[in-house]
Amino acid sequence: MTPGTTVTPHGLHHVTAIAGDPQRNVDFYTTVLGLRLVKRTVNFDAPQVHHLYYGDEAGRPATILTFFPWPDVEPGRQGAGLTTATAFGVPPESLGWWQTHLAALGVDADDPRTRDASSGAEEVLTLRDPDGLVIDLVAAPGDTRSGWDGAGDVPAEHAVRGLHAVTLSEADLEPTQRMLADLGMTHTGDDGARSRFRTTGDTATAVDVVGGVDGHGVQAGGTVHHIAFRVADRATQQQWRTELVARGLEVTEILDRQYFTSIYFREPGGVLFEIATDEPGFTVDEPLLELGRALKLPPWLEPDRATIEANLPALRDRG
Repeated sequence: MTPGTTVTPHGLHHVTAIAGDPQRNVDFYTTVLGLRLVKRTVNFDAPQVHHLYYGDEAGRPATILTFFPWPDVEPGRQGAGLTTATAFGVPPESLGWWQTHLAALGVDADDPRTRDASSGAEEVLTLRDPDGLVIDLVAAPGDTRSGWDGAGDVPAEHAVRGLHAVTLSEADLEPTQRMLADLGMTHTGDDGARSRFRTTGDTATAVDVVGGVDGHGVQAGGTVHHIAFRVADRATQQQWRTELVARGLEVTEILDRQYFTSIYFREPGGVLFEIATDEPGFTVDEPLLELGRALKLPPWLEPDRATIEANLPALRDRG
């Protein structure tokens, strides 16, 4: 690639992962982590599978974690070529509360630790969801977002604020570093094998790359499927696509995901990247107060609703 795109991502938009039992997934992310289930839909490419979206009250970009839950999925394996950790920001004084909360619920979690970052030391608490997905809770003093305050299990003062960072694991660090720089991200420092890049934006701007990872990852249950970066609108997204194709990357056409439009391509180590628009958002097909309570389908799948609903595992209403 020739360095220097004329557009840059404005932080992370969402992270999408693979899970097993969908009800267990809903219970964990709404009750344990206190996120709002903001959309129940299906994988548009495999409509026999749920696509579940979690985030803040409105599912704003940079707060969203989504899942494709396959009830009988085999467990994946962390390794090179995968996003191996998804970090959420929490209030700095809340890590102790989270440690107690997770222990009381029997969640697999490590003790908080200090990790060097480009802006100074970060306090991190690492946990794993029921499928083994790695989640980092990071004390984030500059994150002023409110998060979702409607979860009774997690008080508003301790609520998850939104996405903070992702960690990519690579066998060879340099090609991925070069692509992130070419995409307009700034290299802000290293901590041993960990290299941090930042996008523009106020929140969810950090991408960590860990090099020298042995063993290729296997994408299945408990692993991240792809990460998405934010752009404001479709016109900017089209500019992205034009420039990426001109630099020799294989990029999908713009795809309608109902709540945003998307393009996809892979970085040199194999991690799937998405560029997603902020608009139109999750209230395009149901009001804010009703988000996540009913199965929503895009217009092109609505004629098949009866068949799709018959093939989906039932979910209890968490509304």
